[in-house]
Amino acid sequence: MKKFLDPNHPFFARPLVRWLSALVPVVWAAVEFVNGSTGWGLISAALGAFAFWVLIVRGPDAPSDQPPVNPGKPQGETPQD
Repeated sequence: MKKFLDPNHPFFARPLVRWLSALVPVVWAAVEFVNGSTGWGLISAALGAFAFWVLIVRGPDAPSDQPPVNPGKPQGETPQD
């Protein structure tokens, strides 16, 4: 199953995009609250908080410097002639 918001997607590679994707819903929530739409404000604030948690706090996975694991060969063993 796909993630709802994947911080490892190439679209979120740049920090500016991650920050804007998290802050725009929060700003929109403020607009909704000012205009008296509490329900939409809560929905937008919740989406902004979720995006902030996923994209900023947890962030993308660190790139791995190790080669991919070969499932057919145990790790740590050297090939024998």
